[in-house]
Amino acid sequence: MNLAEIIGNEEKRLARFPIAREKIFLSHAAVTALPHCAAQAMADYAYSSCKDHQEFPEFMKTMAETRQLSANLIGAEASEVALLGPTSLGLSLFAKGISWEPEDEVICYMDDYPANVYPWMELERIGVKVKYLKPDELGVITPELIESNLSGKTRLVALASCNYLSGYRIDIDSIGKMLGQKNILFALDGIQTCGAFPTSVEHVDFMSADAHKWLLGPMAMGIVYVKQKNFDLLRPALLGAWNVRSPDYITQQEISFHNSARRYEPGVLNASGIVGLKAVLEMIQKIGIDSISERLLEIKSILVKGLDSLGYKIHGPRDGKNASSITTFSHQSEKSSQIFENLNNAGIIASCRKNRQGEELLRFSPHFYNTEREINQSLDILAQLSR
Repeated sequence: MNLAEIIGNEEKRLARFPIAREKIFLSHAAVTALPHCAAQAMADYAYSSCKDHQEFPEFMKTMAETRQLSANLIGAEASEVALLGPTSLGLSLFAKGISWEPEDEVICYMDDYPANVYPWMELERIGVKVKYLKPDELGVITPELIESNLSGKTRLVALASCNYLSGYRIDIDSIGKMLGQKNILFALDGIQTCGAFPTSVEHVDFMSADAHKWLLGPMAMGIVYVKQKNFDLLRPALLGAWNVRSPDYITQQEISFHNSARRYEPGVLNASGIVGLKAVLEMIQKIGIDSISERLLEIKSILVKGLDSLGYKIHGPRDGKNASSITTFSHQSEKSSQIFENLNNAGIIASCRKNRQGEELLRFSPHFYNTEREINQSLDILAQLSR
């Protein structure tokens, strides 16, 4: 199965993505509809679990394979991947697991998604200073902006790989290299790029990304990455019989963690979520993340051109290396919330969000299986609504 086969054969496309039979789904930056492969895998697992216990041998094999597929996607080792979700859980584990000193500084961005702000903000209670980046435009976080905010006390920088509202993708490698040279930790919220664009963790210390957006997977299941050299630095904040060595299920006199990212998984895992994640990771691997990202930018160019012709204002990058499939826009006179409601009534699933100034914004976030016909049909509806 490759991308051309999916897009070029409508019968196969609809079989793999049943949501497209009745709706035009353009809201992958929010919560995805499941593709058939994930739903079928989860249903099969559920049925198998009524004939055997839920951790039957085949599932344990699936868990190992899912770790490896996750690692392949982000350029990590399977031993560096914990299978946990949601994204906020991983980010909170990062914030809680480091031994902070009272004068340490953390840098983050107030207008990232709240899940990647509150865990760091909470550190102020123990004396950590949190500094907030202030870019000139929403989400435009550059290496230069970060470097200008660093000090001798900066311990960690926490960023999103892509801003959820503007769709601006940061230069993960350049930022990570710069921080690494200064011995500053780099934590990444990768949920808005994993499954959509290459998201390498070569120069990242920690990353968390749930599956329910661009990975096309189930909710509350995701990828938590910790670089192996940081295992001793990041102490597990949640403890149980799975991550602490407990031979024969017997509590030991001392706490000793497993020597892989399993140390961050305290107990039984979301088995149904894991089999669903494995199914979508296999699909993404077969298609190829480079093919997916190229396709997303092709769709975006069609969307941007159409929105321009209709007089909509686009908020965020229109093209180039920092663009993503997230396209946020507004009309000069029509309320975004009303347009959103009308789109929904027409079977077009989008998102409506507000910025810090309270301005209502529409957001389209199509994925690789969306067609030009669907995009053009959505633009036709927008044209009717803005007349």
